[in-house]
Amino acid sequence: MSEWIYFFDLCGTAVFALSGALAAGRHRMDPFGVIVLASVTAVGGGSIRDALLGTTPVFWIRDPNYIIVILITVLLTMLLVRKPKKVPQHTLPIADALGLALFTVIGAEKALSLELGGMIAVVMGLITGVGGGIIRDLLCRQIPMILRTEIYATASILGGICYSLSIHLGAVDKQALVLAIIVALAIRLAAIKWHLSLPAFDLKTNKQ
Repeated sequence: MSEWIYFFDLCGTAVFALSGALAAGRHRMDPFGVIVLASVTAVGGGSIRDALLGTTPVFWIRDPNYIIVILITVLLTMLLVRKPKKVPQHTLPIADALGLALFTVIGAEKALSLELGGMIAVVMGLITGVGGGIIRDLLCRQIPMILRTEIYATASILGGICYSLSIHLGAVDKQALVLAIIVALAIRLAAIKWHLSLPAFDLKTNKQ
């Protein structure tokens, strides 16, 4: 793993840990609950990805720096954010969007580094990007964002396609990485700002 990719992976871990910690604070969890929710949000998607790819032990077991980043993020969040419910409404979605973009590209890169095809890279990017958020939302008894109509998984898929296609066309790793992150992040932030969503599947049944 290159230094750039490792750096973005740690950044994504911190951002998703922040997302999980803020969600835990809004649900008035104790410090242990905050750590648990921040941890599963930060490493959940990547753990599922590594298990599916057979690259075990999973990344955070091989490199404890990820756990250190999570604990530092949780500590700073609990010290500096005294009233999570008063944090601006868009803070959590924006943090989640940034984590989604970062982890999407990391997941796609991991698949390509194992010489897997572009389609698998896009799928692994999606799993890495949304997996932790799904676990977080389920633990908070909320419908995961990937199952709602808002544009979420779509941003991850397009980011993964952008990265895979850029690499296929011969782009430098760093350039492909930054471009794909910008694409996924821009799409997700646009969806948040303008409330963009996909059409809902509404199955109507005949009333007896």
